[in-house]
Amino acid sequence: MQIVLRNIAAFIAGAIIGSLVNMGLILIGSNLVPPPAGADMSDLEKLRASIHLFEPRHYLFPFLGHAGGAFIGGLVAYVIAGSRRMTFAISVSALFLIGGIINAIILPAPPWFLALDLLVAYLPMGWAAGTLGRKIQR
Repeated sequence: MQIVLRNIAAFIAGAIIGSLVNMGLILIGSNLVPPPAGADMSDLEKLRASIHLFEPRHYLFPFLGHAGGAFIGGLVAYVIAGSRRMTFAISVSALFLIGGIINAIILPAPPWFLALDLLVAYLPMGWAAGTLGRKIQR
């Protein structure tokens, strides 16, 4: 029973801490790389209407947020889990991938960014987190 509770806590903690990292990086990025002139980011519809103004540099911190959140969330899950640690690391990153897919459906973005984000920022980061976790715990 203790292992089951630890695994549940691992998944929840990984999801929460990963989300905090994701949002933190995106917020930092919006201060370091301000939105383009004329872009209104106050709500989803206004953002969708001005997304065509975004340049590649405006996608850097969203990518880093997605990858960093999936990586740190996966690492937290790996460290806390009582069994099948790699499974939990990848499960947390898969949760982030689901969020990324929903975001890709809701918010238009250039195809190059969607491909990079969905293929690199989530599951590979969960695998990398699990691999690092394994090395740390040796």
